Amino acid sequence: MKKVIFVGWISLMAVLLGFSPEMGSNRGQAVNDVVKVYGPGGPLGPIKEVAEQFTKETGIKVEVTAGPEEKWIDQAKQDADIIYGGSEYMLTEFMHDHPEVLNEKNRTELYTRSAGILVRKGNPKNIQSLEDLTKKGVKIVDVNGAGQLGLWEDLAGRKGLIPGISRNIDISVKSSAEAIDLWKANSTLDAWVTYESWHYRLADVTDLVQLPEEDKLYRGTPVSITSKSENKKKAKQFIDYLKTEESHQVFQKWGWK
Repeated sequence: MKKVIFVGWISLMAVLLGFSPEMGSNRGQAVNDVVKVYGPGGPLGPIKEVAEQFTKETGIKVEVTAGPEEKWIDQAKQDADIIYGGSEYMLTEFMHDHPEVLNEKNRTELYTRSAGILVRKGNPKNIQSLEDLTKKGVKIVDVNGAGQLGLWEDLAGRKGLIPGISRNIDISVKSSAEAIDLWKANSTLDAWVTYESWHYRLADVTDLVQLPEEDKLYRGTPVSITSKSENKKKAKQFIDYLKTEESHQVFQKWGWK
């Protein structure tokens, strides 16, 4: 009887102290040793590649989840350490929508990327410039969001081409993921004004028309540590690594400046 009471007392103390067999000797370690990174699909290629290099060099695991915000925001609110944006305005918009996740003061700018024109393989409509997008019969897909909000308009406005390009926008969607699905499913779409970097993800189904330097428009790639991150030190270590010349070369390979 005394033995039963003694074992019960030990079990009660274990519960009160928050110990469980599954915890073993890891009680003093961080709850989550993985740096969780979330953001849109555009910068996924270079960020994921850099994350893999970072893990090899430091042993710190980085998990990158990308795509339209609605697909990951619920999980990100629970465990995100880092959020990145496809443009400056995009991350600012995220901060306004989710002030409990990101703090405006905690922000780092990575690298810029230029807009260009994606066309069909072989460029059958012989699109070589923004002016060519105004020609009769050219069908354009537009992403009205996801870091590309107003992208074509900013480019066209400087050359007086807004009416002509606007007439040729066949369909407008909210995300690059939707645009990619449409591009692959609908061969009648001829052009997509977007970031050059998307060509490197879609090289099998696109050719890239680069704009002259004087016509180019650049947007940034910001990144921020979340307010509730339990891995702030490791998250900062990863962001510092993203800023190295070695990481910059990876971004350049994927179409960043």
